[in-house]
Amino acid sequence: MEKFTDIVSLVNGWVWGPWFLVLLVGTHVFLTFRTGFIQKKIFKAIKLSFTKDEGSEGDVSQFGALTTALASTIGTGNIVGVGTAIAAGGPGAVLWMWLTGVFGIATKYSECLISVKYRVKDETGGMLGGAMYALQRGLNIRWLGVVFAVLTAICAFGIGSGVQANATATILKDNLNVPYWATGILLVVLVGAVLIGGIKWIAKVCEKLVPFMAIFYILGCLVLLVMNAKYIGAAFATIATDAFSAKAVAGGFLGQGVMAAMRFGVARGLFSNESGMGSAPIVAAAAKTKNPVRQALVSMTGTFWDTVVICLMTGLVLTTTILKNGLTPEDLGGMHITTVAFNDLGVIGSVILVVGILTFASSTILGWSYYGDRCIDYLFGVKAVIPYRVLYIIIAFLGATIALDIVWNIADTLNALMAIPNIVAVLMLSKVIANETKFSLKPGNLDLADEAPIPLRSDIERERKEARAKKDK
Repeated sequence: MEKFTDIVSLVNGWVWGPWFLVLLVGTHVFLTFRTGFIQKKIFKAIKLSFTKDEGSEGDVSQFGALTTALASTIGTGNIVGVGTAIAAGGPGAVLWMWLTGVFGIATKYSECLISVKYRVKDETGGMLGGAMYALQRGLNIRWLGVVFAVLTAICAFGIGSGVQANATATILKDNLNVPYWATGILLVVLVGAVLIGGIKWIAKVCEKLVPFMAIFYILGCLVLLVMNAKYIGAAFATIATDAFSAKAVAGGFLGQGVMAAMRFGVARGLFSNESGMGSAPIVAAAAKTKNPVRQALVSMTGTFWDTVVICLMTGLVLTTTILKNGLTPEDLGGMHITTVAFNDLGVIGSVILVVGILTFASSTILGWSYYGDRCIDYLFGVKAVIPYRVLYIIIAFLGATIALDIVWNIADTLNALMAIPNIVAVLMLSKVIANETKFSLKPGNLDLADEAPIPLRSDIERERKEARAKKDK
């Protein structure tokens, strides 16, 4: 196991080397300019997210699609991920997480736009979309769409199932002394009951669960920040200085360095908000929306809430706790830093942490199960979905007993690999994204219905086979 852990760490270090950091952050910045700084429309987008798009084609409401995507993003990455980033990369990692979120808004917008634009219908009229369909229909690169679907289906076992179960089991063990196996069984029962109903059940649960869990957790963070108010100024200074310093300056976090802060900040930022991964666009394609830009605006608010707001608050809570108690990475692991922080609230802190991690993790498992389902359907057809769900639930149970470092490293590696085909799609279709954005954001155009018909998947496959046969002749 030790040798396997070393190999996983080595591969993860290479994948998350400078080349990928430049690719991901560079894509965020490029699309920010290509979309005309779409971030400036964030408040309009928030307003749209609470507006029903009546009479539009789709499986779930815009808000349902958003909360399902938020369910998969607002998870352990916001609670535990920030802690592991600080433990591994110093407090400066918080700034890199935040910047990844700010610029990542443009990437989330772009990937969701092309997902809706190139979506198709299945035989029952259900909506299918994502990077695989954008690559196939928009760029005629089906093989890369297959690569994305394979990586996403596998990645769901890590980021969506294993990591969430592992983090939940650890928190419940630390706070309530619940056995790891018991947590695994609890998650199997909760998640399995919802998965029976598919996307409509998942969306309904997420519409109710996500706002509650986010508000509940944010209130806890606000109380802690009030209690640690005298350290907030120093926390901001520490985060800003550490992000660009060769040596960290707070709480004995020495020797982390700029690359470590950037590497773990960007990695956990991607894990948390998923901008660039191509996961959220899969559920965005199921939304009832008049046109691609409208849903893309709604979807990009997910990155705003997840990283720009919640991850920043968590980062401030943990950094003020570090300064207050003089903690070092050697003293505590990333997950336990979070436990120490919320212990300041006494029993209430434990309740917030336990309820937060349980609801966050459960909702993330639900959201990612849908992503995996759609990719398996794309690869093998609808008959393969049920066996995949059974395996997905089994992984959730097993994840509760696997060493945390291995789980996080595997998840980080898979996150980066599945992001590459998606990044190819948004970069190569950036002209389409820019043109759609420019047209739809003109006064009055955002309410116009897209007149392009949504094709059946069977028609797309038939046309592809006919084109291949003609080419062979």
